[in-house]
Amino acid sequence: MTNERLAALEAQVARDLTYLDYPARPWVPPRSHPDGPVRDVVIVGGGQAGLAIAFGLMREKLGNILVIDRNPAGQEGPWVTFARMITLRTPKHLTGPDLGVPSLTPRAWFEATYGEAAWADLGKLPKEIWQDYLIWYRRVLNIPLRNGVELTQVVPDGDLLRLRVETAAGEETLLTRKLVLATGIDGAGRWHVPDFIRQAVPEGLYNHTSEFIDFTGLKGKRVGVLGAGASAFDNAGTALEAGVASVDLCLRRADIPRVNPYRWMEFSGFLGHFADMPDLDRWRFMRHIFDLNQPPPQDTFHRCAMHPHFTFHTSCPWEWVRMEGEEIHVGTPKGVMIFDHLVVGTGFIVEAAFRPEVAAFAKDIAVWADRFTPPRGEGNPLLARYPYLGDAFQFTERKPGAAPHLAHIHNFTFGATLSMGLSGASISGMKYGVARLVRGLIRDLWLADRQHFLDDLKAYDQAELVSTTWPA
Repeated sequence: MTNERLAALEAQVARDLTYLDYPARPWVPPRSHPDGPVRDVVIVGGGQAGLAIAFGLMREKLGNILVIDRNPAGQEGPWVTFARMITLRTPKHLTGPDLGVPSLTPRAWFEATYGEAAWADLGKLPKEIWQDYLIWYRRVLNIPLRNGVELTQVVPDGDLLRLRVETAAGEETLLTRKLVLATGIDGAGRWHVPDFIRQAVPEGLYNHTSEFIDFTGLKGKRVGVLGAGASAFDNAGTALEAGVASVDLCLRRADIPRVNPYRWMEFSGFLGHFADMPDLDRWRFMRHIFDLNQPPPQDTFHRCAMHPHFTFHTSCPWEWVRMEGEEIHVGTPKGVMIFDHLVVGTGFIVEAAFRPEVAAFAKDIAVWADRFTPPRGEGNPLLARYPYLGDAFQFTERKPGAAPHLAHIHNFTFGATLSMGLSGASISGMKYGVARLVRGLIRDLWLADRQHFLDDLKAYDQAELVSTTWPA
C-alpha cells in the first residue's frame, strides 16, 4: 500500500508541476568556452538548501545548472553524519523545499509513506526521516547532483568563474557564470576549538561536536562537554546513551538559555523582509538574537537529565586544560574537573579566510566592520566579521572595483544571517531565502544578456495573424 500511495503522490507532483508550468520557455542563451561547457549556475552543497535552490532555478527554466557535493549520495548535510539530535528542532508543519507545491511538502511525503494517522501522532520529524524525505525530493525532481565532488578553489576568468574540484578520478575544472555556496552552518568559516584545548590535549582525546565521534569507545569513561547550545546537549545525550561513566556539561553563562528566538522569527514579515531593513536595525535584531542563543529543546534536556550521572554546571567556563598522565584536568571557577575525554561544543567562526575555495581573495570580501559602525555600547566583534552581502546573498567588495567577480558568488550559508536574516542554512527561513536568491540569480543573468534579448526581439518575426480575409 505504501508503494502505491507514494507512486500516486509522485504522479501528483508531476501533474502539479505541469499545471504550474508557466512560462515554459527555456530562455538563457548558452555560452561556449574552449575549455569546455559553461554552466549558468553551479551550486556547492547537495543538502536541503542546495536541492531547493536547484528546484527553484529549474522552475524558472534554468536547466543548465549543476549541484555538487563532496559526500556520498544520501549523506549530504548533517542529518545522518554529525547531527546527534533525535528529531528536528523545527515544528513538523514547516514548509520550505516544496517552494509552494503542496504535493512536495514534507507532510505530503510523510502521509504517503507512513499514513495520515502517523502524521497526526507525530511530534517532530526524526532526523533520519527528514533525510529520507530529501532523498525522495532529489529523486522525484531529478535534481542534477554529482556526489563525491569537492570544490577546492575558485579562480576568476573574465566574466566566468573557474572552479577547481577534486573527484575520485582526480582534479577537474568546471566553468560557471554563477556560483552558490550552500555549504551549511560552517560554510562561511570553520568549526572552532579553543587553542588552549587544542594545544594541551592530544588528538583523539577531544572532539568538536561536528566531528565523527566513536561514542562506543567512550563507554565507562568520564566525559566533559563544553557549551550551552543544543548541539552540546545532543552530544551529551548520545554519550550517556552509549554508556559513559559520567558527563559534566559546563557553560560560562549563569543559566542555560531558555528562550528560543528562532520560534519568534517564524513569521512572514521577519522572514520575508529582514534583509530590507537599514543596517542599524539588522544589527540590533541579530545582536539580541545572538545574545539569547538557541537553547536545547525540552526533550533534548530530558534526554540528558534522565541519566543520574549527568550534571550541568552554570557559571563554569574552562579556564585552563592540562594533561596529568592519561587524565585531562580542567580548571574552572568551581574547582578542577578530571575527565578522560572532551567534547567541545563551541560553535564556529565566520571568516572567509578559513574557506579554501575563497581564501585566495578573502581579503577582498567586505565584512560588516567595513560597512557599519555600531553605536557606542552596541558592538559585537563576532558579528562584525560576518560578510556584508548584497540583496541576493552575493559577496560585496571591500574596495570597489578590486574584485568584481565577487558579485557572481552567492553565500547561502549561516554566514548570511546578519545580512539576510533566517534564510541561509535554516529550514525555517528557506521558503523566503530561496525565493530571494533565485530572483537575484535570474535577474543577474537577464541583465548580463539584455543586448542579446534586444537583438532577439528585433529579429522576432513569428506571425500570429496569418490572414486578413474571411475564410471562404
